[in-house]
Amino acid sequence: MAFQNDIFEWARDHRVHHKYSETDADPHNARRGFFFAHIGWLLVRKHPDVIEKGRKLEISDLKADKVVMFQRKYYKPSVLLMCFFIPMFVPWYLWGESLWVAYFIPTVLRYTLVLNAAWLVNSAAHMWGNRPYDKNINPRENKFVTFSAIGEGFHNYHHTFPFDYATSEFGCKLNITTCFIDAMCFLGLARDCKRGSPEVVQARVLRTGDGSNRCG
Repeated sequence: MAFQNDIFEWARDHRVHHKYSETDADPHNARRGFFFAHIGWLLVRKHPDVIEKGRKLEISDLKADKVVMFQRKYYKPSVLLMCFFIPMFVPWYLWGESLWVAYFIPTVLRYTLVLNAAWLVNSAAHMWGNRPYDKNINPRENKFVTFSAIGEGFHNYHHTFPFDYATSEFGCKLNITTCFIDAMCFLGLARDCKRGSPEVVQARVLRTGDGSNRCG
């Protein structure tokens, strides 16, 4: 429904982004400027380093996941159905909205807003904000991105503790994404979620943080 590439490609590129952040091997290297990090990286060919490093990643777990590979196989028809047809069909069929409005508002406008909110994580959250966990890396804590991307703006934390599924130390606070994953765990659809312990987080703050307040 988000139409931001299939799970396999998204996860592979995200792993490259974390392993080689802010280098030419980073698919949306923020050092190349706001526009490139926000949308430009999708408008040009990938840097050769992105392709080379991506091929060396360990992604056997993705290939072994039947859900991931099923979605990859049927991704294009699922995008047409979930991202475009259903958001347009539902308001037209259920309450008589015109197809014109149903196409441009809940379909095209929604898709555009969601894309830009997600892209702000790659651009704005790598440029503006504080760095309470690690002042030596580019990613920042950005409250606006936290709001617009429903919890993904705690980016200095996310890059300092990339294993932490919650992407912040504050749980569900300002973080609908974490709440959703917690709900999936409750239903048995997710498991083995890892967290950074308060002791480890505090020790890292004292060792490498910039001394600013954490924004939870």
